[in-house]
Amino acid sequence: MNDDIVLVHSSDLHVDHDHTEPVYEGDGTAGLRWVLDTARGLDAHIVLLVGDVFDHNRQTPATMDRVLNLLGDAGRPVVFLPGNHDPLTPDSVYRRYGLGDLPQVYVIGLTHAQAVEFPEHELEIWGHAHVDYDNMVPLRSPRPRSTRWQIVLAHGHYEADGVPPLRPSWLISDAEIEATGADYVALGHWNRPAQVGNGRVPAYYSGSPDLAGTVNVVRLGAAEGVVVKREKLRRNIAG
Repeated sequence: MNDDIVLVHSSDLHVDHDHTEPVYEGDGTAGLRWVLDTARGLDAHIVLLVGDVFDHNRQTPATMDRVLNLLGDAGRPVVFLPGNHDPLTPDSVYRRYGLGDLPQVYVIGLTHAQAVEFPEHELEIWGHAHVDYDNMVPLRSPRPRSTRWQIVLAHGHYEADGVPPLRPSWLISDAEIEATGADYVALGHWNRPAQVGNGRVPAYYSGSPDLAGTVNVVRLGAAEGVVVKREKLRRNIAG
């Protein structure tokens, strides 16, 4: 019997009603649909969306209706971490359109202050949501482990320790990644996929659907531990 837990990790979908990447062919929700379709095809247990799912908080009702329908049909838990483009402000899309009211949709900072537990998987997923447009430390105050598996979500810019930062905001360091002690750190903010950190804790950017064309598939298992692979998106354009 295979008891592995399969997670699909993506970020920076930048859903928008009036500006989409050419690869989306005018469908501002295409990236979200592709990620959810890919997770369905992999029979993933949980989807992790690590910030900037929305390009901004001014989405139209028509766009959000499509988003809500996609999430309603996801067929598995979807965990959101608001990022610097879609922070959890009082007028955030997460609040105005009731994303947290949907079954199996979890918005860190809204439905759960910091952590979501899945007892059936002996799994905790935690992170710090962006709540405004100001600077913050994505990996501050690591949570002690209380479950067999622990995943961290963080939306920010990685810089190796000892390297002067090119960008002053939302910084993530090697030491901060290691201090989590997590099984996997799912990162957002970069459009290109990359593994970062000193290697002691697996930490990966997924990249955005339009540029990476992939998601990260994270498998947690007793036999092999943590295995991370990239999987091509199942792309289709809605008619």
